[in-house]
Amino acid sequence: MAKYDWGTFGFHIPEIMLPKEGTDYSKWAVVACDQYTSEPEYWKQVEEIVGDAPSTLRLMLPEIFLGKEAEAEKSADIRKTMDQYLADGTLRTLEPGCMLIKRTAEGRTRTGLVIATDLEAYDFSKGSTSLTRATEGTVIERIPPRLRIREGAPIEMPHILILIDDPDKSVIEPLVNAPQTPVYDTDLMMEGGHITGSFIAEKDLEGAKDALSVLFDKAVEKYGEGNVIFQAMGDGNHSLATAKTMWENLKKTLTPEEAENHPARYALCEIENIHDEGIVFEPIHRVIFAKKGQSGMDLVNETVELLQQENGGAHLAEDGYQAKEGEFAIPYVTDEQRGTIVVTDPANKLEVGALQNALDVIVKEREDADIDYIHGSKAVESLSKEAGNAGFYLPAMDKFMLFPAVAADGALPRKTFSMGEANEKRYYIESRYIGK
Repeated sequence: MAKYDWGTFGFHIPEIMLPKEGTDYSKWAVVACDQYTSEPEYWKQVEEIVGDAPSTLRLMLPEIFLGKEAEAEKSADIRKTMDQYLADGTLRTLEPGCMLIKRTAEGRTRTGLVIATDLEAYDFSKGSTSLTRATEGTVIERIPPRLRIREGAPIEMPHILILIDDPDKSVIEPLVNAPQTPVYDTDLMMEGGHITGSFIAEKDLEGAKDALSVLFDKAVEKYGEGNVIFQAMGDGNHSLATAKTMWENLKKTLTPEEAENHPARYALCEIENIHDEGIVFEPIHRVIFAKKGQSGMDLVNETVELLQQENGGAHLAEDGYQAKEGEFAIPYVTDEQRGTIVVTDPANKLEVGALQNALDVIVKEREDADIDYIHGSKAVESLSKEAGNAGFYLPAMDKFMLFPAVAADGALPRKTFSMGEANEKRYYIESRYIGK
C-alpha cells in the first residue's frame, strides 16, 4: 500500500481553538450564519438565549444582516470580540489534532471529523478538476460581503461540511476506538439536537491517514489521474470560496516560503462520510418575494411562461399532480392557491436546474422579485401565505449521485441539495487562528 502525507488528500492537521473549560457550550454553539435568513425572530431569540455569555454569536454575522445598515458596525464588533476572546483567554489553543464529532438531530446521528482543508487543492471555477470540488455553481457576487467579514479577522470558524466517498467506512468511523479526550457534550439551542466532541492528537490519526491512502488510490483508479474528486462540498460552498479568495489575495503579498505554511492557506471544516446513515440529502425549496406589486400567482404565471420558453412546454395542473415520464412536476403555493407546475420535455436533468433558470430571469434579469432558499416545508408554507410571495417545492437528490455527477458534469445547479433541515446544520464550536 502506498503511504501518503496529509497534503496528498488536500488535508492539514490544525491547531484547533475551543472555549476555556467551564464555558456553557449550549450558549457558545450557534447555528451556521446562512440559516433562517428570512426569519428575524429566530435570531432575536438566539440573542435572548445567549445574553452576555461567551458565544460564537459574537464571532459571526448572521446573513440576515448582510447588505443592511448595521452590517459594518456588526462586522467591526466581531473583530473586537475576536481580539478580546484571544486576549482574555476565552479561547484556548489545542495541540495539533482533530475533533471527532457525533451529532444527533431529528432522530438521526452522524459522525464527523473536524480537520483543515488545503485551499491549494481547491478551485471553484467552472470546469475545475481540483482535488476538492465545488458541488454547486459559485455565485461570485456572494463572495465580497463574506470577504469583508473574513479579511482582517484573526480567527475563522467553520460551518463547512465536506464529504468523502468511503463505502467501507474505513476513515472516520474507526476513530471511535482511537485514544481521545472528551471535550464537550451538550444540547444545542433552538431544536439543534445534541452534539459531543472528543479531541484526537495528530499521532493517533495515523490509522485514518493509512485508510485515506487506500481510498485515494481507489479514487485515482476510478476517476483517472488529474480528475480525482476526493473532497466534495456538502455544505458551505460559498464560505470555502470566500476563504479561497482571501487566500489568493493574501498569497500575492507573501514570499513562497511564507505562503508554504501560512495559516490562512487552510480552512477549518468538518469531513463526513457520504455513506453515513445519518446523512440525508434534503431538498432546498425556493420562495420569491414580489418587488413591484404583483400577486403570488403573477409570479407563478411568469415562471410558467419562462419555463415554456426554455423547455418543451409548461402548464399549471392541480395540487398533487404526479409527473409522467418525460415530465417534471413542481408544486407551488401562494396565498391565493396551490397547485403544480408541469414541465414537459425538460432541457435540464434535474427539476432544480429548470426552475432555477426561470427564477434567475425573474430575480436577476427582470428584477421583479427577491429570492430566498428555504430548508423545510414549514417555512415555505408560512412565507408563501404572505401576499405577493410564491413558494416552489423541489424533490430531494439521491446522495449517491453526488460524486459521479460532479466528476462527470461539473458543479450542480446551486442550492440543489441540503444536508438535512436548517436545525441540523453545523453549529459553530471550533475555531482556528489564521493571522492578521
